[in-house]
Amino acid sequence: MKKITLADEPDFAPIAGYRAKMIHSDQMSIAHWTVEPGYELPEHSHPHEQITNIIEGEFILVLEGEEIHLSVGESLVIPGGAKHSGKSLTDCKIIDVWNPPRDDYRQNPNG
Repeated sequence: MKKITLADEPDFAPIAGYRAKMIHSDQMSIAHWTVEPGYELPEHSHPHEQITNIIEGEFILVLEGEEIHLSVGESLVIPGGAKHSGKSLTDCKIIDVWNPPRDDYRQNPNG
C-alpha cells in the first residue's frame, strides 16, 4: 500500500492548457487534470481502456466522430484503440483512469 499526496506529485503538462497530477500503479494510471477553457485535445488513440470523469466544468469529447457533451458528475468509457479528441468549454477538473497503465506517461511525463 502506498499513500500518495497529489500536492507532492510533479505537474504533467503534455499540451497547452492541460495540466495533471499523475498516479501510476502496476494495473492502472490516473490523471487529475486541470484544463483551461477553450483548449483542444487533439485526436488520438491508444491501446488503453480509459474512463473520463468530469468533476468540474463542461467538456466536449468526440469519440469515433460522435460529439458528446460532458458535465459535472458524468463519465465516459473510451474503449482501447478508439479515436477521440475534445475541447474544454469552461475551466475543468477531470479525472482519467487507464488500464493498463500509461507507461508512456510514466517514462516521459512531459513529452
